[in-house]
Amino acid sequence: MVEAKSDWEAENFANIELNKIAEWATDNKIKFNERKSKAMLMTRRKRNEHKEIAIYLNNRTIPQVERIKYLGIIFDRKLTFKEHINYVTNKCTKLIFTLVKSAKLNWGLNHKALETIYLGGILPLLLYDVPVWVNAMILKSYKDKIITVQRIINIKIAKHTGRHQMKHSVY
Repeated sequence: MVEAKSDWEAENFANIELNKIAEWATDNKIKFNERKSKAMLMTRRKRNEHKEIAIYLNNRTIPQVERIKYLGIIFDRKLTFKEHINYVTNKCTKLIFTLVKSAKLNWGLNHKALETIYLGGILPLLLYDVPVWVNAMILKSYKDKIITVQRIINIKIAKHTGRHQMKHSVY
């Protein structure tokens, strides 16, 4: 990652640094795969322009992308984290409905198991590396997506809690 005041400067700095890295790799008998490498120009500028930059590794152009997944976080070029939040909330919602299918009235997961899955599985997925993207939560639409996932699982847990208590009160 390089920081610069202009697109041209960023391109220049990136190529200089990648040349240093490529030389180091050659000296240490390591080869970086330029086909698996990607370049992304990140900016917080309000203008929504698309600048092409030419970044090279091993004398091959690295493709420029609009978004990149790095350590489980989807970064976009404007650092909005919209796609990351959409990806995570969709993944959690699908997981919740898959799990709830196994938590039927008379068999399957009880409310305690659902609560444990929520606290130990879904919540960590939902909030993974939140310090990186927490500032995106100032947008109500992003916050609502996270709240919706929490609401869905909490309703499912509450329904199973009521069934569990009713079942015991009948006997």
